[in-house]
Formats: sequence, structure tokens, C-alpha cells
Amino acid sequence: MSRKRNTMLAVASLVGLCAGSVSADVVGKVGVDWIGNDIIVDAVADPEVKGVTCHVTYFDRSVIDRVKNGNWFEDPSNSAISCHQTGPIEIGNIDLSKGGDEVFKSGISLVWKKLVVNRIYDKQNDTLIYLVHSRELTDGSAKMAISTISLYGQNVVWKNGKPQ
Repeated sequence: MSRKRNTMLAVASLVGLCAGSVSADVVGKVGVDWIGNDIIVDAVADPEVKGVTCHVTYFDRSVIDRVKNGNWFEDPSNSAISCHQTGPIEIGNIDLSKGGDEVFKSGISLVWKKLVVNRIYDKQNDTLIYLVHSRELTDGSAKMAISTISLYGQNVVWKNGKPQ
């Protein structure tokens, strides 16, 4: 194999390892301009909360945009999220601390920037909060969005017992 191909395979493997263990299914792709930039819509099922699906949108830059504007290896941090109950809710082993759990992560730059979805349980209001944001190595991004799912009045199954 050529050295260039080996380098490309190593980079692809690194990017694959950096992605979250939860997979996202692309359910929509909307072209926004003539140079090929798109808005992608992913469906992400919460691995520890059955019956919840989040739809996450993000911007996907085209090759033409990358050539025109430079910054080859990075997509914008802009994203949105909407989570809904899509079946009976069954909650597994979730982190009940204020920091919550990382549900999903995907690279939006070659190596450093990640699109992240965190789940936080608001015990006082019996609500699941899903937060989407970008994580950057040097500068954190203030661009974020949240979605909530109220568990109040729901027939929720807590596999490890409802938190007191």
C-alpha cells in the first residue's frame, strides 16, 4: 500500500474510534445552497432509555465550500435537537448526577471538534433533558440547544429502581 493510503486509513480509523458507540441514522438531508452545503437530520436512539429518540440537525459543508472558504477540516458548531417519546419508556443504568451521561458523540472536524448529546435527569421535575453542543479542544462553543421529555404521569419502568 502507498504511504498516502496508509495515512488516510489511519485517519479514518482514528475518526471512527472518536465517534460515540451509539449510532445515528441519517433520516433527512436538505440542500441549502447551490454549492452543495447540506443540513443533515440524524435519528439517535438513547441506548439507556428505551422509547426515546432524539433528532439532531447539523450543517455539512461541501467540498466547494471548503475550497472557497478554507478551513478544510471543520464543520460549523451549529446544531439543534428535538427528543420525543417513541415507545414505552424503560430507563436503564443512567448517571443521575448534574453532569449526566454522554449519549452520542460524532466528529465534526478531522480530529478535534465533536458534536455531543448529553442526557441529564432533573429529579425535582421528573424530566429527562437532552443537550446538544460542540466540544472543541481549545475553545468551547457557546452554541447549544436542549430538548426535554417529561416523565410526570408516565408509566416509566426503571430497571434499577426509581431514584429517591
